Amino acid sequence: MASKKAYIDHLRNIPLFSSCSQKDLEKIAKAGDEVSMPAGSLIVDQGQTGREAFVVLSGTVLVKRNGKKVATLGPGAIVGELALLDDQPRSATVVCTAPARVLEVTSGQFRAVLDEVPALAHKLMSALAGRVRNLDTSLLG
Repeated sequence: MASKKAYIDHLRNIPLFSSCSQKDLEKIAKAGDEVSMPAGSLIVDQGQTGREAFVVLSGTVLVKRNGKKVATLGPGAIVGELALLDDQPRSATVVCTAPARVLEVTSGQFRAVLDEVPALAHKLMSALAGRVRNLDTSLLG
């Protein structure tokens, strides 16, 4: 089991949480639970309603959308993060390609952190706005 400090180090490198303070990251890390998953485990299933996000602590995961490989991700990556903010269907499938440890954060746990630290919501909205702008630029120029 990794330490909360290790969780914070992973969270700090995730763009969604890049503007969070050390204290914010500590609260998010404390809200999560470490889960070990064997190779072949389904983490996220495209089309199913999401209620949690997963930060990859060790191992690798394969991301597929509509059956096509999108990415292979390793430690420090996050998958399912939109489920922390809405209750919409997953946009991709994610499977462990090797044994993995993940920090699982449910939407309920995350919303409790937002209730405790409302300013965190503003930081996340800013990070998401940046992602939307980058996507818009990459698609439309």
